[in-house]
Parts: sequence; C-alpha cells; structure tokens
Amino acid sequence: MSERSDLDDLIRDYAKRLASEIDAMLHRQLRRQPTEAEFRQRVDRLLDEFCEKAGLNPLSRLEYTLASGRADAIFNRLIVEYKQPGKLSDRLSHRATREAVEQVKRYLTDLARQSRLEKARLAGIVTDGLYIIFVRYLGGSTREEGPVKVGPKSLEKMLHWLAGLASEMPLTAENLNEDFSIEQLRTQNILRAMMEGLSRSLRETPHGMVARLFEQWRLFFSESIDYAEAFGGRKLEPLKKWTRRAGLTIRTPEEAERFFFVLHTYFALLVKLLAWLALSRHMAVRLGAPAFGELQTADSETLRRRLGEMESGGIFRAYGIANLLEGDFFAWYLYAWNDRIESALRELLDRLDKYDPATLALIPEETRDLFKQLYHYLLPREIRHNLGEYYTPDWLAQRLLNQVDPEFFTADPERNGSALRRKLLTQRWLDPACGSGTFLVLLIRRMRQLGEALMVPEQDLLQAILRNVVGFDLNPLAVLTARVNYLLAIADLLEHRTIEITIPIYLADSIRMPSLGKELRTAGAYEFPTAVGNFLVPAAVCDSRERFDRFCRVLEESVQAGLSVESFIDRVRSFAPKAEEFRLRELYEQFLELHRRRRDGLWARLLQNNFAPLVAGSFDRIVGNPPWINWEHLPDRYRGELQTLWREMQAGGPVYLGKKWDISLLMAQVVMTHLLKPGGRLGFVITQSAFKTNLGGRDFRKFRLPDQTPVRVLHVDDMVSLQPFEGASNRTAVMVLEKGEATRYPVPYTLWRKVRGKRFTYNSTLDEVMRATRRFNFYAEPVDPSDPTSPWLTARPKALKAIRKALGNSDYEALRSA
Repeated sequence: MSERSDLDDLIRDYAKRLASEIDAMLHRQLRRQPTEAEFRQRVDRLLDEFCEKAGLNPLSRLEYTLASGRADAIFNRLIVEYKQPGKLSDRLSHRATREAVEQVKRYLTDLARQSRLEKARLAGIVTDGLYIIFVRYLGGSTREEGPVKVGPKSLEKMLHWLAGLASEMPLTAENLNEDFSIEQLRTQNILRAMMEGLSRSLRETPHGMVARLFEQWRLFFSESIDYAEAFGGRKLEPLKKWTRRAGLTIRTPEEAERFFFVLHTYFALLVKLLAWLALSRHMAVRLGAPAFGELQTADSETLRRRLGEMESGGIFRAYGIANLLEGDFFAWYLYAWNDRIESALRELLDRLDKYDPATLALIPEETRDLFKQLYHYLLPREIRHNLGEYYTPDWLAQRLLNQVDPEFFTADPERNGSALRRKLLTQRWLDPACGSGTFLVLLIRRMRQLGEALMVPEQDLLQAILRNVVGFDLNPLAVLTARVNYLLAIADLLEHRTIEITIPIYLADSIRMPSLGKELRTAGAYEFPTAVGNFLVPAAVCDSRERFDRFCRVLEESVQAGLSVESFIDRVRSFAPKAEEFRLRELYEQFLELHRRRRDGLWARLLQNNFAPLVAGSFDRIVGNPPWINWEHLPDRYRGELQTLWREMQAGGPVYLGKKWDISLLMAQVVMTHLLKPGGRLGFVITQSAFKTNLGGRDFRKFRLPDQTPVRVLHVDDMVSLQPFEGASNRTAVMVLEKGEATRYPVPYTLWRKVRGKRFTYNSTLDEVMRATRRFNFYAEPVDPSDPTSPWLTARPKALKAIRKALGNSDYEALRSA
C-alpha cells in the first residue's frame, strides 16, 4: 500500500468483505454448518490478502505450536483462534466460551515468552463466525471484551488490531516513556536548548513576546500553584536532584518556575505532534492536508513555518478542527528560535515518525491513559505531589459516573433503548475541572457503545458528543491534553462531520467566572484581566454561545487583517447593540494596538475560552475531581478574590471561613448555582472533610445555594482507607448531589474497606477494585440534631439510634432517603 492514510478505507472494505463471506458461509451457500477447518481456511485467506495489500507482513504462522497448545493462526502479533460455528455464546460465563478465552490468554503468555515480547505488544481474538471476543493485556492483567456479534463493525476492530500490532513501534505510554523520558539524550537536548532560549529572551527582550507569553502562563498558573511554596526551602531539593539528570541547574523557586514552563512546553509539543501524526496517517491524503512526514525533510525556514501553522491551529483546521490548538502559551519557542532548538526538535521529529498511531485503535480507551501515564513518567511522584497534581484513577471516575446516572451507564440498551437514546442525544455533561480528560473520555466511550447498540447514525452521534460532553480547566497543559484525548476518542467519526468542529474543552476558571462590573466605568460589561491589560467586554455580546463565538471570530479576523476601527464596527453592527459601540471601539483599539506591537498572539482566543462558563448553557450532569487546595495554601491574590465569592455563595447565616476550608467545596457551590439545571445532579470526588470536620465543611453542609435553592445529598462513598490516589494519603470521598430537593437524613453512606490479601493498583478496573474491597452500607446524620451543619455521624441504622440514645434524647427526627 503506497500511503498509510488509505488504511482506514482498506479496513472498512475488507471488514465488509469478511462479514459478507462469513454470512454466506454460515447462512446461504452451504446447506450444512461449515467445519472449524473450513471456516478457518476461508477467513485466513482474506486476512492474508488484507495483510499483503496493507503492506504488512503476510500470514506466516499457521497452527503455531506454543507451550500450552497450538494456536490456529498468528498474524504478526495477533493470535487468531477459531471455533466451530455455534460453539461460542453471548455470555462469558458460558463454559465453552470461557474455556476459549482462557486458551487465548495462555497462548498470549506463551507467545510473549517464546518471542521475548512484552504482553502489551500482543493481542488475541477468538471467534466462531457468530461471536467474537477480543483479548488484550492492559494495566497489569489480561482482559477480554465481548462477546460481540460478528459484523462489519467488530471485524473493523479486528483489522485495526491486526494493522496496529504490525507496527514496529506501537504508540503506547511505555514506549513513549522509553523514548522521551528525562533519561534520554534527545529529551535532555531539547530541555537544555529551551531553557537557554527562554533565559536569553527574558534577559535580552524583557518586553517581547516570549516574556508576555511567560507572564500570561504565570498568571493562569498562579490561580492554583504557588511555586515559592511548592519549592521553597527543602522542597526544592528533589527537583534540583532530578533536573541534574538533564544537565540543568535549578537553584531558586523562580528558576523552578521557568523550568516548569519549559517542561510544559516540551510535553505540550509531544502531544501536539502526536495529534498531527495520528491525523496525518489516516486523513492527510484524503483531505490534501499537510502530512507529518514532510517535517523530516523540510529546510529550516519551512520547518519553522510549518510548526507555526501547527501552533496557531492552522494545521488542524485543515483537518476540520477549529480549536485543537489556538495559539497557546507554549508556542514561545518559535520566538526564541535558534540552531540549537531546531536541532533538538529534529531529533524529536525523527523519533516520532517511527511510531504507528494505528495502535490507538486496538483499545481506544488506552488513549485516555496515554498522556496521563507519560506525564507520570516525565515527573517523579514527589515533585507532582508538591505541585498538588493527582490524577484520577479510571476506576474511581467510572464509579462516580455509575452513581450519578446508573441508568445511562448500566442499563441494557435492548431493554431500555428509548430512554437511553433520549439521554444519549440530549443529556448534557460537564467536567468543570477536567484535567487530562478522564471523565470526558469515559463518557464518550459509553456514548459510542450506546450509539452502536442503538444504531444511531454516526453523524448524529458525533454531533451529540460535541454538544453534550464539555470540559473546563485552568491548566493550559491539561486543556491541550484533554482536547487531544477527546480528538483521539472521536477520530474515526470525523469523516461524518458536515462542518468544521470545535472540541468543547475550554481554558477557563469554573470558580471565578466572569462577572459584571459594579463600578460606573465597568457597569454592563465583563472584565477580562490578562498580562497585557484588562479588557472590558460588553454584556450584550455575551448573552449566547452563538453570538459570543461570532463576536470573538470577527474580532480575531479583523485584528489579523489590520482592519480599521470603523470597519470592525461595521462588521459587528448586525449583531451588537448600537449603544455598545463606544465600548466595542475601545476594546478593538486595545487589540489593534497589541497587533501593531506584535503582541496579539492569543488574546482573542483566551477571551473566547475564559468566557465559556458564561455562555456554555446549563447541564443535566456535572462530574469531576476538582482541585483540593486548602484556603491557607492559595496564592494571596486569588485567596482575596475567592473570599468575597465564598461569602456571596452562602445562603445567609454566619460564615465559617477557616484555614482548612477547601476550594473544591466552593467549586461545587458555584457550578451548581450557575451551570446545573434544576433537578440536575453533581458528582464530585471530594475531600471527606466536607462531611466530617467541624469548620472545614460547615458552610457547605447548609446544602443551600445563594437563592435558597435546596441541595439534596443522594449518596456518599467513603474511600479514606483505600487511599486511591497514587502514593497519597488524601481523605477521599465521592458525593452525589441533586439540585432542587432538600437533604433528608439519614443519608446513604458507603464505607469502603480493602479485603485482606487482595490488591488493586492505580490501573485496575472498577470490577477488579470491587473484588478487592468490601462495602458497608452505613447511614449518616449530623452529630447535633439541632444544628444540621454539624459534622456527620456514620454507622449502620441500628447503631445510629444507639449512639443517638447515648448522646441524649432530642426532638430530632431523622427521615430516610427515598
């Protein structure tokens, strides 16, 4: 095959041919049921032909002898085991089906040992022509998917597996770590080149574009990270020791801050280039878009120009994606460009070009972990924890989603098709602190499962995902990573788009949303602070997502074209009130002046992102793991702003604002107030202090919003003893709340305990964690019946009554949850 970008078309073609051949064999052409040998021979012939046309190694091993038996066929690193048609069942508990799966698992172990390959680079399937089961080693154990019915979709997946496993360099977190960790010379070269380029630019042009982008990055990160505290005193020692491995010397928190700007730039560059590589291999020729491979032979000027197009988002717009990249902070290296940066970048590109993104199709959910694990590898645990960076285990995210909407995540599509279709197409979800996108990708995976089961057209499914799965985050690196994860999760649906798409993940603060000015000068406008000054945006252009997006698009286009103020006013006059012309002139003149001074870069896009919570509409479900940061550890400026907001959020009565109060509780209050629909549900991974401490959660336990709307606690999971976050002793709880109903005590409260002798890891599945734990169905109620904001007692129902009796009689009457 001359171009790998044609691979998807070839896979679809052969999946249909295989489905037709198998269907004819089983139902039409033969009067008798085919034997296992006949079935195997006809399928092998087509698979061998597919390998040849795809430019893969042809089938070379039939009936291959392994330690535990003889595998029917091995295509590259894919084991194919055939069974007599009709032998398998649609249930894994079926004896013959379970035996067949266990047989493939043994073959995988044997082949890994004999071929000296890692299990993660192998996979297997078992099929009888009616059902197919996929088997893969993932997260430390061998897992199976299915059984699913044999058809074009399941056979497409099989061919994707076959093609992906033919690659000499599968795109996995382990391989990326091996090639791009700090121990690698290519990583050390680019980090040193960027640190040198950054220092020189800040020293020689302190008011230039590099300095402005660095300051804007600092402004955004200062909302949650105080580097002086994170790396003050002895805390700096682990970072100094670690960076010495890259040949870098870090002496002060200020130098640590610059290093993290460079490290974030490096990680962001890897993520961007991998996104380009994945799109290029599958879509470049079909769309006539720039191919990733062209970078290898480009001269210096062309390379820098192409990377500039990538950083501005132009490359991805050629693939029909409007905002994958939109001029973020991490394009600064183009302004500090020199021979050393170019040389280090070419080393990076040469190695990346050896990867085959087809491996992402083997198990699509691996893409969620790809960047999360890579970041784990790039930064040691102790340093990540100093920064307060804890990534949500997938099993914990899945548990929360199951609790927030059990029907959507666990109901059978065959029995609940109508209700699930309605939810799939209309129910809106938000993660207001989305990080790398764990919750979002789990949501997309479930929507895709339901879409296939309910036969929703791909175009409608794509539109539903883009409309209904939304994320916000303050961390620019997290937003980029989440967008690329989101992209990879829907990549094969992109051919069904009818217009350019926007990935609905925004760089925005879910706590401190844009608010209307209260002074005479700012009345009727929202204020947007940046490193280059404050912008006042008329409220009249922020009353809907469509109007605001149109305004930002016209603003950016006008600035880039260098249009006059009058020309800009003419362009917005059709949708902006005439009364706001003065303020619009003032805003455009600010942007135009930045453009004249070559400092515009990304401010219009930042404006569009920052205002997303204001114009995104309301949501049926809000889920996530908000940042857990105590009041005492917040940066001073941000703490002052949030103190005022917290007081505004309280529904009357005294405010108990202690130093152990956590901003995750404030985020819950704010998003429920402004973004959650009446009757909607919020599910957060939260600190247990919200329910158990005296002052830390007292304000939150009023369970009322500022307009007196009540909030009902539906359920709490207490996971303190599990310590689910890697290497951290956080007091973890999971809460589910409903807007519009009053909390009724006692509240269902599930206590989780580890089973002696059982283990689970950060990468375990929810089922594996459930088997390794016990769950005790307790109830909770305030310790002081006369004060509903007092800390909670938790025990079994009878024990609660006994404790209450021992504490003394009262007029308090507990109401059971319905």
